[in-house]
Amino acid sequence: MAYEYHITDVFTDRPFSGNQLAVITDARGLTDTQMATIAREFNFSESVFVFPPEDPAHTKRVRIFTPTSELDFAGHPTIGTAFVLGATGVIQLEDSETRIVLEENVGPVPVLIRSENGHPVFAELTAAKIPERGIEKYDAASIAAVLSLEPEAVTVDGGYGIEWWTVGVPYLYVPLRDADALLRARISMDHWEKKLRDTPAPELYLFTEEEASAARSGVRSGDGVIRARMYAPALGIIEDPATGSAAAAMGGYLASRSDKKDGMLRYTIHQGVEMGRPSRLEVEVDVVDAAVEGVRVGGASVLISSGVLHVP
Repeated sequence: MAYEYHITDVFTDRPFSGNQLAVITDARGLTDTQMATIAREFNFSESVFVFPPEDPAHTKRVRIFTPTSELDFAGHPTIGTAFVLGATGVIQLEDSETRIVLEENVGPVPVLIRSENGHPVFAELTAAKIPERGIEKYDAASIAAVLSLEPEAVTVDGGYGIEWWTVGVPYLYVPLRDADALLRARISMDHWEKKLRDTPAPELYLFTEEEASAARSGVRSGDGVIRARMYAPALGIIEDPATGSAAAAMGGYLASRSDKKDGMLRYTIHQGVEMGRPSRLEVEVDVVDAAVEGVRVGGASVLISSGVLHVP
């Protein structure tokens, strides 16, 4: 059978940067095994398979696969799928803003699509879950060894800590001293196997404040800029250029440390720079009495190619 697919670069407005995504816009008839096989064939961080919604009040049902497993939720596939559906006419865009709901394994995910001259230019998801923090404690020296870094490159002062957070997929957040440490970080698989593989959050999200942001305490006030990298060996992803679900959970991590206890916190995350695929993720966090009430992640996308997949 023949299935139409589209490839898009997500969290970027420039072709051949951001995070690649394959979207099968009508996956009816494909089995779980076939979808897993197709995801391995594309070999992107994730591939998306679109189905009619189970609830007619929603727009579409989507299933998200990495090369090794299915995910309950992921940010760049959600953003990219919304963009592809609008760009290819599968859904009708309404003036400058269109609101849709994508059914994912984690639950219904609202997405806002902004468009200009009938073409989508930006999409923003609202996380289906409020960020949750794990209770496990981590040794900075051990985590530094996993990253092939000296212990002092991992900074747990200034209010930062090594913690895992999740909005559907758990990530271990590791604050690094500076951009040089971020550049030098490399996963030591031997140490990862021993220290993290069988833990609740084996996926690593490394970050540091950009210098200008740190100088004005931007993260503390809710107007900060972050540089990040993400390694997910358990998901078959050596490094990911842009990770929306991690950015959403990062909103909870940063909000828990913010001086601002009410209102909206805004963060910009630059990821994928060290891979040569720079990405920009915009994060908004609604805070009421120091509690997170909602998280949104958005960014641009670019349509790269379209084709037909032949499935025996």
